[in-house]
Amino acid sequence: MPAAADAVAAVKGRWPGVGDRPSLDLPAINVPAADLLAVLAFLRDEHGFDMLTDIAGVDWGVEASPRFSAVYHLFGTASHEYLRVAADCADLAEPSLPSAVALWPAANWHEREAFDMLGIRFGGHPDLRRILMWDEYPHFPLRKDFPLAGVDTPLPDLAVVAETKVNAIAAPMVGGPFVASSGEINLTEAEPRAKDESWNEKRPKPAS
Repeated sequence: MPAAADAVAAVKGRWPGVGDRPSLDLPAINVPAADLLAVLAFLRDEHGFDMLTDIAGVDWGVEASPRFSAVYHLFGTASHEYLRVAADCADLAEPSLPSAVALWPAANWHEREAFDMLGIRFGGHPDLRRILMWDEYPHFPLRKDFPLAGVDTPLPDLAVVAETKVNAIAAPMVGGPFVASSGEINLTEAEPRAKDESWNEKRPKPAS
């Protein structure tokens, strides 16, 4: 039996609340939010789905109940198979799910993006803050009720932007040019590096 099919059968046998999810491309399951971390850990540790490739937040629309979900794409580096895991958010007023950062550090930025764009909160995330918009931005641009034309929003004080380097306006100012020394044999050392990597500096959390 393929690894993904075997994993799905094992999960459904262990967690009665897990069900099949319609999918045209790869095996997929729906998992209750309360069981999400346990199922993800089981798939990683017992069935070889050791790589988290993506977390996508979903807004099904203002009339949907539940309205928000998160979809996790797992990959087994030994089996070369993918598995999709979806979980509905527990709270419609403030949609939330448990954070998977403790299982996969790569979940960090994926969860921050889902929070930034859709307002999904991930409980237990070590540093849940916006990743694209500035911290005080009051909207969630990928929600279905966000107008396509956008919403006029005052930009933050440019002095604050310059000091904290958190605003999207400041982002293009850092990064490149990317440089690498020629003639190096060690590929790790030859990997191009940005002259300005201040975008990667850890910022203090905004006051709550």
